[in-house]
Amino acid sequence: MAPTPAGNRKTRVHVVSDVHGNARDLARAGEGADALICLGDLVLFLDYADHSRGIFPDLFGTENADLIVELRTARRFEEARELGARLWGGIGADRASVIETAVRKQYAEMFAAFPTPTYATYGNVDMPPLWPEYAGPGTTVLDGERVEIGGWTFGFVGGGLRTPMRTPYEISDEEYAAKIEAVGEVDVLCTHIPPEVPELVYDTVARRFERGSRALLDAIRRTRPRYSLFGHVHQPLVRRMRIGATECVNVGHFAGTGKPWALEW
Repeated sequence: MAPTPAGNRKTRVHVVSDVHGNARDLARAGEGADALICLGDLVLFLDYADHSRGIFPDLFGTENADLIVELRTARRFEEARELGARLWGGIGADRASVIETAVRKQYAEMFAAFPTPTYATYGNVDMPPLWPEYAGPGTTVLDGERVEIGGWTFGFVGGGLRTPMRTPYEISDEEYAAKIEAVGEVDVLCTHIPPEVPELVYDTVARRFERGSRALLDAIRRTRPRYSLFGHVHQPLVRRMRIGATECVNVGHFAGTGKPWALEW
């Protein structure tokens, strides 16, 4: 990482989201920057681009991963849940403990790759109760909180809204809105999910609308941050657009590209 800013030198931060197991590139993501920001989804449960990667295919094989992706893409969520129940029933072990063991293995690798300093919040597939065990002194975890970096105020809101996918860190619209409200006016609003704008929430590969936040959209319009940064939607129709005075940028491509998004001021 670059040294702490001094005098009138510009500040540079690198921003990543949706890391999904890419520890190799994560270890280099902070090079040349004063800080790294991570907007969540460290865990790789199932790679929609490569069905052989992730916790699910490790447990149940690529053929079953192909099938469950096909069902989810077709929005046949009930059939996907029934398939999952049958597969887990055949393991003969406690589902929660099996998943936690796999997630812990990934977290140990991911958090070890974070440079100092890193500012991070949770994604919808993350397991927040485990983070304190892995976040070292150089990593600051924020959710519904603010921090100052290089004279700018950054606000962080983690997690996703409830969906038929039932991922680990989905919360109610009301709880999410309360965290947005707690952050208040900031220069850069950092969230895992995007504002509720069709072009920003539609995934062109999964062929579905993901859930964006109306409360986040309202806050952008009301408080006019310089930037709104988010991930969650891996292949959106639009990666960048303006909402009033705010530049909205999807940075949720790290797992595939291995490249952070850079912000300098």
